[in-house]
Amino acid sequence: QVQLVESGGGSVQAGGSLRLSCAASGYTSSSNCMGWFRQAPGKEREGVARIYTGGGSTYYADSVKGRFTISQDNAKNTVYLQMNSLKPEDTAMYYCAAAVTPSCWYGIFGYDYNYWGQGTQVTVSS
Repeated sequence: QVQLVESGGGSVQAGGSLRLSCAASGYTSSSNCMGWFRQAPGKEREGVARIYTGGGSTYYADSVKGRFTISQDNAKNTVYLQMNSLKPEDTAMYYCAAAVTPSCWYGIFGYDYNYWGQGTQVTVSS
């Protein structure tokens, strides 16, 4: 089992920045990928970014490429999502997730992820 706790959400004006954190505990060595997803009201869940824990390779959705950066601190068992140049359309609940299957390397698909956090709200005003 892996437990995930997100933090760092909040309200910011367009063009601003936020850094989300995801603290992992439990059997963290079982995770091949750590990912960030988001879901806005009335919309489907969207994969935002993922990091392959073994080598640190990253993958981003086109909608956030160049603005968001995912990183990990293995000593702290924490994954971060640095979000810059935020837009109103980035407003959503953001979820951290952990994937056991190595096929998580190929993209950011929710079905690859076994463990999920409770989410942290990000609101971007224009």
